[in-house]
Amino acid sequence: MIIKPKVRGFICTTAHPDGCKAIVKEQIDHVKAQNHTATGPKKVLIIGASMGYGLATRISAAYSSGAATIGVIFDKPASGSRTATAGWYNTAAFEQFAAEDGLYAKTINGDAYSEEIKKQTIDLIKKDLGKVDCVIYSLAAPRRTTADGTQYTSVLKTVGQPYTNKTINLKDNTVSDITVEPATDEEINATIKVMGGEDWKDWIDALKAADAIEDNAVTAAYSYIGPDITHPMYADGSIGKAKDHLFETAKQMTAEGSVKAYISVNKALVTQSSAAIPIVPLYISILYKVMKEKNVHEGCIEQMCRMWNEKLFASEPVTDDEGRIRMDDLEMQDDIQSSVHELWKEITTDNLDTHADLEGYHKDFYRLFGFGADGIDYESDTDQNRTINSL
Repeated sequence: MIIKPKVRGFICTTAHPDGCKAIVKEQIDHVKAQNHTATGPKKVLIIGASMGYGLATRISAAYSSGAATIGVIFDKPASGSRTATAGWYNTAAFEQFAAEDGLYAKTINGDAYSEEIKKQTIDLIKKDLGKVDCVIYSLAAPRRTTADGTQYTSVLKTVGQPYTNKTINLKDNTVSDITVEPATDEEINATIKVMGGEDWKDWIDALKAADAIEDNAVTAAYSYIGPDITHPMYADGSIGKAKDHLFETAKQMTAEGSVKAYISVNKALVTQSSAAIPIVPLYISILYKVMKEKNVHEGCIEQMCRMWNEKLFASEPVTDDEGRIRMDDLEMQDDIQSSVHELWKEITTDNLDTHADLEGYHKDFYRLFGFGADGIDYESDTDQNRTINSL
């Protein structure tokens, strides 16, 4: 079939297997070309490993440290005329390249919040690796069902007061004001349940109980802070409350001993989750313009490769005063933020072309799903079926 992008809401409902494979190869080639840490872990579990930061971390672990990796994903294979999800194609490609390069890579597919998937993953670790020495937690799911059957759904809302600011309609590239309403206490608590640190700690506790994690293993989860423009929606909003809980969980796990837990505060990038947050896509498109002009722009693979080699697994972890890894260091430079704020004040539908990098934003969005890769003939007939060998 000839596979074209079909966008519904904030996601693309199709994905291109050859495009995804080419983009995975680009990321692998980037990591291979960098200087590598001598202290990186060798047996790594990545929870949420099929797209974005999670996929980039898996690639960085394998090709920076030569690590054996187990990835937990929640993706679907192709079925009839429907393509597989991009995460399925990414994982199939990664496993193929890893095998060709002599690297162990196996994958568990299912709901990472569930006890069943935790058990399957631990059984695989015990069978093949014995114990892991690093766990990366990179889940970005909209809902979670807990062990007692309760389902919680996260919300993208403010806390306390409504917030009005500019946003962009990505369907027609128009700028307008949007008002985001505050979350209820119940919605805030549900968001914390989904996006906070509870499940991260459940994973670590389960690994400890099964003797499937090394003493003094490193574990890290991902967060975002951002500038004042996005604080009411993000850092101070319902998501921010969940990220606060994630940070407190990191401190709790480190205090309990046997693991060293970190939060990596990453840069704003185009991901499936960030595309759904009001105000944020407009900020990202302006940020892209400024950082590219100053030659300091990074995508997911540049971020995670740098985190792996220069921050988390340097001779000593490089953190801020609160113990966080700051991969947003370039984004939050004073000169970058000053330029973004000036453009933000002036931006309208009429000057989007000069005040923002909408082309870069849309390009990165479509690349999430395998579209826009160099060297791929998107007009040719393509077999949508791909196999993940370890499943």
